[in-house]
Amino acid sequence: MRIIYMGTPQFAVPGLERLVEAGHEIVAVYSQPPRPAGRGKGLRASPVQARAEALGLPVHTPTGLKDAAAQAAFVMHEADVAVVAAYGLILPRAILDAPKRGCFNIHASLLPRWRGAAPIQRAILAGDHVTGVTIMDMEAGLDTGPMRAKHVTPLEAKTAGELTDELAEAGATLMRQVLEDLDAFPPVPQPEEGITYAAKIDKAESRLDFTADAHVVERQVRAFNPAPGAFFSYRGERFRVHAAHCETRDGPPGELLDDTLLIGCGTGSLRPTLIQRAGKAAMLPGELLNGFDMPAGSRVDD
Repeated sequence: MRIIYMGTPQFAVPGLERLVEAGHEIVAVYSQPPRPAGRGKGLRASPVQARAEALGLPVHTPTGLKDAAAQAAFVMHEADVAVVAAYGLILPRAILDAPKRGCFNIHASLLPRWRGAAPIQRAILAGDHVTGVTIMDMEAGLDTGPMRAKHVTPLEAKTAGELTDELAEAGATLMRQVLEDLDAFPPVPQPEEGITYAAKIDKAESRLDFTADAHVVERQVRAFNPAPGAFFSYRGERFRVHAAHCETRDGPPGELLDDTLLIGCGTGSLRPTLIQRAGKAAMLPGELLNGFDMPAGSRVDD
């Protein structure tokens, strides 16, 4: 097929690679424009743009797709299908209607649960037991289109980063299978029951809420790993928690219950197992406490 591929973050890279490997003709790759990054704030291409250029594919990075010129350029590719994976822009009707056989989305949830921007993080925060990826036909609504195929995976104790990598590969494989024989994967309308929306993550959510149950706090740690990073403050300094587990000991929320960094929660307690001071590398709690005093009875976030 003649395919337009549309994606931006690392999650979308495997999908592009699988379609190239399958022998499809990628007539254009669309990605978000380069953004300032790093200490020097120089412009950096998105992971999809970088991979597409390495593969020798033509890349387009428009700031929007609403104007007539951008839409005309899209139509000129004469694509059979467009494949979208975390592109980051709303597709106007003229774009959705351009490919001969439609636009297909690799969405990182089991639709209709977690439509929207942050399905992986929201599934972790909600304590879902399973999640997955859905291949769907795109339409004007937010992730409302009929479904072609699903892949289910247990959520277990995975971080958002681990789950993103897993679902990226699963979605890429599933998209390749669907495009091998579209007729073998007929569209099925999404059920009206079980619809939820995955709002974009606000950085303020990444401050650990020790008034909540310890299992809720631990899910914060996993949902915000690697970004934006779950944290608490202690004596005016921010500490990022990369990994933690729950313990049954109760104590005042936010209080250090022992000298080895056990923190009281609304119910139970949380023990960080990998922690990072601002400007330092991530370390084990013992390494942190070897040169930094955090005695029992003191409080975080005061």
